[in-house]
Amino acid sequence: MKALVVRKNEETGKTTASVEDISGDDLPPGDVTVAVEYSTVNYKDGLCLGSGGGLVRNYPHVPGIDFAGTVTDSTSERYRVGDSVILTGWRVGESHWGGYAEKARVQGDWLVPTPTGLSSRQAMAIGTAGLTAMLAIMALEERGLTKEQGPVLVTGASGGVGSIAVTLLASLGYEVAAVTGRPEASEYLTELGATQIVPRGEISDTISRPLESETWSGCVDAVGGKMLARILGQMKQNSSVAAVGLAGGSDLPATVIPFLLRGVSLLGIDSVMKPYEQRVVAWQRLAKELPLDKLEEVSQLATLADLPRLGQEILQGRVRGRIVVEVVSD
Repeated sequence: MKALVVRKNEETGKTTASVEDISGDDLPPGDVTVAVEYSTVNYKDGLCLGSGGGLVRNYPHVPGIDFAGTVTDSTSERYRVGDSVILTGWRVGESHWGGYAEKARVQGDWLVPTPTGLSSRQAMAIGTAGLTAMLAIMALEERGLTKEQGPVLVTGASGGVGSIAVTLLASLGYEVAAVTGRPEASEYLTELGATQIVPRGEISDTISRPLESETWSGCVDAVGGKMLARILGQMKQNSSVAAVGLAGGSDLPATVIPFLLRGVSLLGIDSVMKPYEQRVVAWQRLAKELPLDKLEEVSQLATLADLPRLGQEILQGRVRGRIVVEVVSD
């Protein structure tokens, strides 16, 4: 079978990634084997395709933090041969071989059934990014977010999580303000449903005032760092920010004033270890509430051979929307 394999030169410490032929005997342990049809390219994949970013400990390695396909062998009580399944999280593609191969062997508990009406390609156009966006919106709703409260801010809006968050929120009837540092992305974000485009420069730096005018009723933040600190001071009373990423850095140079004087909540969104039941609910909502015709607008198709280049591009912030990797060969 074909696989994108990353190897490390122990003398130089450098890694190389290329498409190779591997055997089924090379696959790691697991109780379910899946014929992988599609995978995606995420920021973590970019790290794993290169230096490893501290995520990969053992080589050779097959990255790919998510995939969709069909069960070909199973000793799991949950899945039978022929079932259509999705894998996201559980450190697959990092510490466990992932989806950049024509077959993957994993634990059945890591999988979820593909929702009715969703193809494997559509599932990966959504992928980890879409699941994360849905979990963020669910968390905001659980904290009381409603459409009547005003605009919801999405940072990193032209990226994978951001694109689907904008699309989902707009589909659900929310007023969406999209933050981007790319002026050329404005039309793209408007087509996805954003009603306001916020240039990144307007909210990218911290200021001396801990509080500004109450502007946002909720926020899906994929950036972190100084931008998140600034946004916390712009949130409305008793509103929440769902933190999903750290493209702008892991530091948070903020004060506790927004939490104490406005009751703002900062919600951490972890899609990697999310329990099975919550994953199923999120995927069912995605299949029902995400306009599938919009998936074509946010996604582009790639092959295993494209991955070394795309891994570098996503780390450089040069990838818009979602990249769907067609793993199956002709």
